[in-house]
Amino acid sequence: MSNFAKLELNESVVEVPVIEGTEGEKAIDITKLRAQTGYITLDPGYGNTGSCLSAITFIDGEQGILRYRGIDIAELCEKSTFVEVSYLLIYGQLPTVEQYARFKEKIHHHSLIHEDMKSFFTSYPGHAHPMAILSSMVCSLSVYHPELLKPDQTIDERDETISRLLSKVRVLAAFAYKRSVGEAFVYTRPELDYISNFLHMMFTRPMRGYVPDELIRKVLDVLFILHADHEQNCSTSTVRMVGSSKANLFAAISAGICALWGPLHGGANQAVIEMLEEIHRAGGCYKKYIERAKDKNDPYRLMGFGHRVYKSYDPRAQILKKYCDEVLNYLGIDDPILEIAKGLEEVALTDPYFIERKLYPNVDFYSGIIYRALKIPTNMFTVMFALGRLPGWIAHWKEMLEDPGMRIARPRQIYIGERQRPYVPIAQR
Repeated sequence: MSNFAKLELNESVVEVPVIEGTEGEKAIDITKLRAQTGYITLDPGYGNTGSCLSAITFIDGEQGILRYRGIDIAELCEKSTFVEVSYLLIYGQLPTVEQYARFKEKIHHHSLIHEDMKSFFTSYPGHAHPMAILSSMVCSLSVYHPELLKPDQTIDERDETISRLLSKVRVLAAFAYKRSVGEAFVYTRPELDYISNFLHMMFTRPMRGYVPDELIRKVLDVLFILHADHEQNCSTSTVRMVGSSKANLFAAISAGICALWGPLHGGANQAVIEMLEEIHRAGGCYKKYIERAKDKNDPYRLMGFGHRVYKSYDPRAQILKKYCDEVLNYLGIDDPILEIAKGLEEVALTDPYFIERKLYPNVDFYSGIIYRALKIPTNMFTVMFALGRLPGWIAHWKEMLEDPGMRIARPRQIYIGERQRPYVPIAQR
């Protein structure tokens, strides 16, 4: 559907197209606005700007809806797997039996990394953050696969690049963790599925094997599904922007990992645990911190509550709450940090201050608690997020490249600096 809106500028009227999406979202298309009027729009943070047309993920923040390719996130978590969801996001449809088998086989086939890359890991200091290692190592993959770096790949070449990346990133992530704790690297095993192999690479030690528990495997599968895509967030927009220059997929994903690292994005679940640890060190009285968060004169804010997009309960958090309760009960963990988290959660779900402002626990709150319960180190939390988000990044990169109207991303600005002035020699300043 397309009609026009009228924009009045300096006593002239300009017609701009109005576009409506399949779920009723409406946008004013200003693609030609500058050419027609000399004006641009200003939208810091792009909160009201649509950067693309996309068929991948639908979010309704007011209603608390999240769907991948039209399928509700709760249904996918209940019935699907992360690998199948990856196929759905990247290729647009759920795979047939044959397609799914072929997809899994390609991922398994590419699970080894070049032996030279092991020396890269050992070159990093032991205290290096795993996100720094992961972003560098993903970009380094391009060195070993120059045949996949052509700006205009065939469909088969693009699929090969995608399956290589999906397979190798979990290996790189596990190796980054092993490097950070000074343990030997562990490789995948053919009889294990995608999630079980990742857990195996993380927690197997030379003197002790690791067999993933089915509940733990399922919870991690769900976590990855919930993180798999979330429309045009900071890291996805970064992948699209870098990819719009026709930079290779490895470079675009490496940039997305760096964007995800920020504490306002993927680093938020790490910030949740750090907040809980701070409260514990201060004596564990979380109610004092709740009062600080309510005080409009106090800049303190609780991490893991509310969401920029969701104005109701984050649907991902609703799903994770159930698994969080199940995991904590199953493992029987006695952890004062998790007890503080339960107290904060109860207040956020019952206190009128939080309810009226829709400050419900979000996905970062529950994912941080679950990762801690699974004994995943805090500095690996954002790496886990990156593993889950990978298929969404790939899907957006692929969708953008297949768009016949693709252009290199190049935002404008409004200059507010000095007007033209002469250079003053240093002796006269």
